[in-house]
Amino acid sequence: MAGDSEKMGSDVKAWSLCRMPFWQTSNSSSSSSSTSSMHNVRQQNQSLQSIKRSGPYSSATVSSMAKSLLPTRRRLRLDPSNKLFFPYEPGKQVRSAITIKNTCKSHVAFKFQTTAPKSCYMRPPGGVLTPGESIIATVFKFVEPPENNEKPFDQNCKVKFKIMSLKVKGEMDYVPELFDEQRDQVAIEQILRVVFLDPERPSPALERLKRQLAEAEAELEARKKPTEEAGPQIAGEGLVIDEWKERRERYLARQQVEGVDSV
Repeated sequence: MAGDSEKMGSDVKAWSLCRMPFWQTSNSSSSSSSTSSMHNVRQQNQSLQSIKRSGPYSSATVSSMAKSLLPTRRRLRLDPSNKLFFPYEPGKQVRSAITIKNTCKSHVAFKFQTTAPKSCYMRPPGGVLTPGESIIATVFKFVEPPENNEKPFDQNCKVKFKIMSLKVKGEMDYVPELFDEQRDQVAIEQILRVVFLDPERPSPALERLKRQLAEAEAELEARKKPTEEAGPQIAGEGLVIDEWKERRERYLARQQVEGVDSV
């Protein structure tokens, strides 16, 4: 029995020795993590205190810092979402199309910008969309002929387009100065990369582009149609004129009859 007790005691000591590093490691890791978390909290408190002591604009600074950390909420839905497809026709002006939809509950103004304003322009260059409204914008670009050291057809292009958005109050006429006056409220929706398509090779992207261009032309023609006159019209105006003519003819006929009787 004494031998068994001594053996059990030695086994317990062996297990305790084996477990000791694991327990010590977990304790040391938990203590180190708690120490690091306390250090981070202390640093955050110190930074907040320094911001509060910086001056009267500390609250604005804190809010701006918080906004910079939050992800940008999209106001517009773009189709295509991040590319503009153009048919590759060197020496010609080609077109692309993009659908822009307002996904907000308020009116949103949008504006195009490009890195190549001399060879590109947009129709329309900007506008104001009501909640849920969508528009198909047409983008025009002149394709430069390839130089000697360039490939005859290269999909990649350095030209980029940027679409910006701005919330506005109610319906209003679009003016580009809106984005300068409220620069702090402007959001960059997307930076679009130009991709060329081979017009001789059918592809889903090319078919989609042709369909969007046709829809854009239909929308443009619909906007060009003259609107009907909204002013009040006199009901039966033509009938009044006809009745006056009949009365005058009867009067002249009566005069003629009376003249013959008097003779």
